[in-house]
Amino acid sequence: MTDAFEVTGAFAPAESLSTTPTGHDAVDLSATPIADEPEVPEAPNGFVTMGLAPELVHAVKDLGYTQPTPVQVKTIPLALPGESAGQQAGKYIDLMVSSQTGSGKTAAFLLPMLHTLLKQQAESEAAERAEFERLVAEAAAKGEAPPKRAKRKDPTNVRNFKAPAPGALIVCPTRELAQQVANDAIDLVQHCRGLRIANIVGGMPYQLQIAKLQNANLVVATPGRLLDLQRSMQIKLDQVQFLVVDEADRMLDLGFSDDLAEINQLTIARKQTMMFSATFAPRIQQLAARVMREPQRITIDSPTEKHANIKQVLFWADNAHHKRKLLDHWLRDTTINQAIVFASTQIECDGLANDLQQDGFDAVALHGALSQGLRNRRLMALRNGQVQILVATDVAARGIDVPTVTHVFNFGLPMKAEDYTHRIGRTGRAGRDGLAVTFAEVRDRRRIFDIEAHTRQHFKSETIPGLEPQQRFPDSRPGTGASFGGRGNHGAERAPRNFGGGDRKFGNGPREGGFGGGARTNQAPPREFGNQSRDFGGAAREGFSYERKGGFNDRFAGSRPDAAPRGGDFAARKPAFSKPMGVKPGNTGKVFVPRDAKKRAARTFD
Repeated sequence: MTDAFEVTGAFAPAESLSTTPTGHDAVDLSATPIADEPEVPEAPNGFVTMGLAPELVHAVKDLGYTQPTPVQVKTIPLALPGESAGQQAGKYIDLMVSSQTGSGKTAAFLLPMLHTLLKQQAESEAAERAEFERLVAEAAAKGEAPPKRAKRKDPTNVRNFKAPAPGALIVCPTRELAQQVANDAIDLVQHCRGLRIANIVGGMPYQLQIAKLQNANLVVATPGRLLDLQRSMQIKLDQVQFLVVDEADRMLDLGFSDDLAEINQLTIARKQTMMFSATFAPRIQQLAARVMREPQRITIDSPTEKHANIKQVLFWADNAHHKRKLLDHWLRDTTINQAIVFASTQIECDGLANDLQQDGFDAVALHGALSQGLRNRRLMALRNGQVQILVATDVAARGIDVPTVTHVFNFGLPMKAEDYTHRIGRTGRAGRDGLAVTFAEVRDRRRIFDIEAHTRQHFKSETIPGLEPQQRFPDSRPGTGASFGGRGNHGAERAPRNFGGGDRKFGNGPREGGFGGGARTNQAPPREFGNQSRDFGGAAREGFSYERKGGFNDRFAGSRPDAAPRGGDFAARKPAFSKPMGVKPGNTGKVFVPRDAKKRAARTFD
């Protein structure tokens, strides 16, 4: 056996230290002078200084993070009970947080909640242990056998079913976002013992989700499926202590206002409420006033500072075919690792994905009409690198966190300017660099101007040699009155003017000349439509004559009591339509004649 000797606590063969790998004698490095380099002190872990549980700090370090982001620095101390300055011990503060996508706001509300749940769990276990030791001591004093610990019951057995009562609840607007938040929570509790996370979304089997709910401490859910399980007594929400409403603006857009009101009543005894939204719009403030108690606002990054690490470019296209060529040119870029192409509708999403597949691209579609199982498999394929291009609607604008997504393409523009911010936030995650490319047609210029006004950033249009647009497109938002019949600055009201400009009506006005009238030598005398000096049928002009049986107003003379009956009277003739055309809704029995029929009948001369 080869002799070995100890080197810094480890055993290694003596031969391996006496020679180099090539067999030559080892060089004595002790005689070689080495300059002492100043050691750079390692910055302390920012999560440790916040007082978080060691298990959570260990998990965050395993994920590759040692310093918190700005939104985490401001949110976590306030979310912890009685930890911030000027805060009473044990008191929780309601928070309203606005931050850009990819800034780490998910961990900003997960870490304080998990820290508090771990602390409460440790206190509960300590109390149970003390109670058991007391019972053992009493049994020993009485000379009885010590009591046995209660066995853990199988939660999958129907006889042992007990409706779970989680201590924390996170509500998300979309299934993809709820799954992403649940995955992040599972990663953070990998070193925690006895803390369970459950994800409740629609489109999944009920029995599977009911089984996952057993003994759950934190539940991440969408409102619809959560209320379905609550109404069927599969979950109790009366013991929820912490409620988080993620993407509150999207919640209201999708019509979850009534569901949020019901969840608020079911969790009325909670200790803390946190709401995360892109903006503090008036409707968000109204929602906060109903569900929160004196919330503190935290705003990270102004609109002009959002997505500073994402380059945004704009390409104008003449039509859909031209836009498709621009996309094909960009997708052949070799610098693309993975990309997301956003479409406006589900039909456009499916058609574009099929076209890209036929052109040889590795692309799949993702939208709300697909089954939840298929959506999960395609998202998992994107995260695992099995799919390079994901063609999606706005259902993927929030909740997809794939660091390898380097490009985002807006093939179809979003309906709301706020969704553009969330779309491009799928790239450039956690401080990485990203590229967002937008394609727009001439009909999309209004949406482009709205996006510029929302982000407070101006798009500089670019062109590709050989694919330049043939039409002329605007470089910036037009000013007041610059566009024909359009608005001026963003949010400004339309100027009170008529066709032709100024304060004049169509066809006359006090100005001389112009489109509609003015003081001219051959100008006709002032008249109304159909009578006074000129009638509807026309006045006698040189080279033109017309014999008529009465003016436009005279046709209805038979309806006046002082009018004598005439042979050419409208009332004396047979009507143009002798059969009723229909009945107005709500006025059963009253016959009406279409407006066009009345005009034709009125213009029928004898």
